[in-house]
Amino acid sequence: MPEPRFLQIHFLAPYTAALLNRDDSGLAKRLPYGGALRTRVSSQCLKRHWRLADDPHALHTIDGADLAYRSREIIDRKVFGDWSVSVDPDVIKVVRDTLVKAVYGEKGVDKKSRQTLLLGQVEVNYLIETAKQLVAEASGDAKAAKTVAEAWAKAGKANLKAMSEGARLPGGLTGALFGRMVTSDPKANIEAPVHVAHAFTVHAEEAESDYFIAADDLARDEDTGADTIQETELTSGLFYGYVVVDLPGLIKNLGGGSDANRLAGDVLHNLLYLIAEVSPGAKLGSTAPYSRASFLLVEAGDRQPRTLAEAFRTPCAANAGVAVGRVAEHLTALDTAYATGEARRVMSLANADIPGAERGTLADLAGFVRGLPSQLSGLAA
Repeated sequence: MPEPRFLQIHFLAPYTAALLNRDDSGLAKRLPYGGALRTRVSSQCLKRHWRLADDPHALHTIDGADLAYRSREIIDRKVFGDWSVSVDPDVIKVVRDTLVKAVYGEKGVDKKSRQTLLLGQVEVNYLIETAKQLVAEASGDAKAAKTVAEAWAKAGKANLKAMSEGARLPGGLTGALFGRMVTSDPKANIEAPVHVAHAFTVHAEEAESDYFIAADDLARDEDTGADTIQETELTSGLFYGYVVVDLPGLIKNLGGGSDANRLAGDVLHNLLYLIAEVSPGAKLGSTAPYSRASFLLVEAGDRQPRTLAEAFRTPCAANAGVAVGRVAEHLTALDTAYATGEARRVMSLANADIPGAERGTLADLAGFVRGLPSQLSGLAA
C-alpha cells in the first residue's frame, strides 16, 4: 500500500420526497451536468450538519477537540457574560468596541459590516481575560478605559494571531478540519485539509411541486377549512458525494506530533460515521429526511485525488446497484490507465464488486481510516 497522504471518501445516499438544501427562492439547489439538471446539496450544507451533529460520533465528543463558534456576535454572546453586568456600561462599551474592531475589523462596530467569523475556545478565552484586564485597569472611568484600550490595540495585540499564540487548535477542531478565512486578518487564516464536494443526483432531477394547506380545526361548515394555502418543492434522488482529507495537512493543523496522530485518527473515524449516517435534512417535521449511505468507498494513497463524478456524467437509473456498477466500471478504467494503487475498503448494500476493494461494515471502514495517520512517515513532521 502506498503511503496514505490522501484519504478519499465516496458515498451514495438515497432520499425520497425531501427538500435537503434550498436556494434563495426556496427551491432545491440544482446543478447542470452531462446535459441533465441534477438536484444538489452544497458542501456548506453537508459540512454544517457534520460538524454540528448531535450524535454518538459527534466531533465534539472526541477527546482533545476544542470548541469553536462561527458567528458575528461572539464578543457580545461569549466574551461579555455575567461578570460584566455590574461594570459601568460606558466602560463596557469602550472595551467592547475595541475588541470588536480587533476581531472583525475597523467597521466591525456595525454588526451588518462584520464577517461571520470562526473563533476557537482558546481565542474566546483570551478575549475574556483581555476584557476583564482592560476593565480592571480602567477602574470604572470611561476615559481611562479608552486610554488603556487604545494602548492595548497599539501594542500589536489586537489581532487573531496574538490571541491564539501558542495554541494547538486556534480555530478549534472545526477550524482544523474545515479551515478559516479572515478578511480582516489574513495571518489568522487556516487552510482546510478536509475538502468537500457538492453532492448531486446520479440521475436527472426528480422534483414535484407540493400543494398543501394548513387546516383550521375550528372552521365552521361554511368555511373551506384551508386557512393557509402554499406550495413547496419536493425532490427524490440518489446522491453521489465526495470528500478528500489531506492527512499531513490535518495532522499539522492538529498541532503535529504523536498526540496529533491520535487525534487525527479519532477525527477520521468519527467523520466517516457522520458522512454515512447524518442526513443534511431540512423540513424535518414534514418530510422526515433521514437516510444512510447505501454505498461507502474509502481510498488511501499518495497520488493526487480524483473524483468519481465522471461515472455519472451520463445519468443512470436511480438505483444503488446500477450506480455502484457505474463506479466499478469507471474505477476499472482509471486503474488501467493510471495504476495509482490506492488501498480500498468498501461498504455496500448492493452486490456489485469494486475493483481492488476489501468489503466490510461501516465499523471496519472506520477502523481502517483511524489507523492511517500512524502510517505516515515524515510528511506530518
